[in-house]
Order: sequence, then C-alpha cells, then structure tokens
Amino acid sequence: MTSTVRVGIIGGSGLYQMPELTAVEEIKIETPFGEPSDAFIVGTLEGERVAFLPRHGRGHRFTPTEVPFRANIYAMKLLGAERILSASAVGSLQEKYAPLDMVIPDQFFDRTRARVRESTFFGEGIVGHVSFAHPVCNALGDVLQESCKATGINVHRNGTYLCMEGPAFSTVAESNVYRSWGMDIIGMTNLQEAKLAREAEMCYATLALVTDYDCWHPGHDAVSVETVIEYLNKNVRSAQMIMREAIKRLAGTERSCKCGSALKNAIFTPPDLWPEATTQKLAAIIKEYRR
Repeated sequence: MTSTVRVGIIGGSGLYQMPELTAVEEIKIETPFGEPSDAFIVGTLEGERVAFLPRHGRGHRFTPTEVPFRANIYAMKLLGAERILSASAVGSLQEKYAPLDMVIPDQFFDRTRARVRESTFFGEGIVGHVSFAHPVCNALGDVLQESCKATGINVHRNGTYLCMEGPAFSTVAESNVYRSWGMDIIGMTNLQEAKLAREAEMCYATLALVTDYDCWHPGHDAVSVETVIEYLNKNVRSAQMIMREAIKRLAGTERSCKCGSALKNAIFTPPDLWPEATTQKLAAIIKEYRR
C-alpha cells in the first residue's frame, strides 16, 4: 500500500479530480462495509500525501442515498487519514449566501431517512454513542476559512447545513419552512460523513460551494440550468485552489483538537462482551479500546 496518507479530500458534484496532485497512484480498497464510491486517487500535494475520493463516483453514479458512506470513511481510516476535507455543492437558503460563495458550516440538521442512510459503524453487539453537539472540527474549519481568504474567495463561516434525502430538490413549501427554521444552506450528503468521521476519530469540515438559491428565491425560475452548471464549474476550480491552500497549511502539523479521542468513554458495551466478528469488523476504529 502507498505511504501513509494524513489528509483525505472528498469531492462532491463536479469535483471528480485534483489536477495538482503529483506522484499519483490509484488504489482500490476493500472494507468490511463494502466498496467505497470509487478507487482512491492518492498523490502528493504541497509535500503532503493526500487521498482524493469522488463521493458519487467518477461519472456521478451514486445518488445521495446510495453513496456508501461507511465504506468511504472506513477506507480513509485504513489509509491513515486523520483529517477529512469535504467539498459539497449546496443551495442557499438565505440571501446573504450568493452563488459562487463558500460556506463553512458548523452545524448540521438531519432531514434524511434514518433507516436508509448509513450513519453509524456501531451495532451488531457493540454500542457507541459519540458526542455530536459540535459536529465540525473547529480547527479544520479555521484552516478552510483562512484558505478561502488567501485565494480571494468570498467565504462565510458558521451556519447550519440542512441535509435532505434527495435526489429530488425541495418544494417551495419545504424551502420556506427550512428558512423559517433558520437553516442556512441545503445539501444531501455531508451529515452522514460528519457522523462517521467522528466515530472514526477523524477531523471533519465541510467546504460548501453555493451554486444557486434554493427554490424559495423570487428569482429562482429565472435561473437556467446552464447558469447553475456554469456556477458549479467555477466553484469546482475555486474548491481545488482552496483545498491546495488548505493542504499547504496543514502539511506537517499535528492535531490539537479532541477529534482523535472521540470514542474515549463513548463505547457503552464492555470489551469482554464484544462479539469477535464485530470486533474484527470495527478493528480500524476500536482496537485501542479493547483492553
């Protein structure tokens, strides 16, 4: 396997590659939770080994519901990643978040269907309850914010990402309700990634790429599909520059946050009761807690 990766990047709609990567190798990883969305593209960026994964697969083959979230995060863990930078296209629920802006949310709100979405590694005899009051690594969010400013991209820090099921977009009634709740942006994927990254004791932060105002906006019907695609493409290039700057800032640095010990005191099942099959299945994230 490749030299140890310390940072993983998950690309959303339109972000299927990182052209600045050098010494690139493609790695397929098998996990106890199945195959990830695609092979990982591992390469060097600003002197750091980085693993890149297109969330929906190259060619955009997975709907938000079908994304193999557990396999994706577990594979990142197997590669050695400690931090995950996640890029995601979103709609704006507030006037102040304009198309082409970037938002770094600090909260998530779940509007997905729990029985469908893969949101935890635990179960099958081992119960874990991680703290999720603050679902984003603040230190990693700081790095993304600084990187946006360094590349001249308009950025908003904090706010709530509402995660809906999809794949259809909201109705006007839904969009207006979300606005009345004080939600800021809307997407379909990042909540599950954040939960699983926390369970895997990995830092996680979202770079949300605003492509359009959601359907609540009076001018929504005047926005063509061509315009949204144009914004998406521009956002992708901005995201690539921001990620490169973020990696530059992260290179060689050690974590000082609490993400790396998220499972301490969070596993409720005593180790002597852990089923062996489940213990092996979760080995990458719980082995140090089996004493």
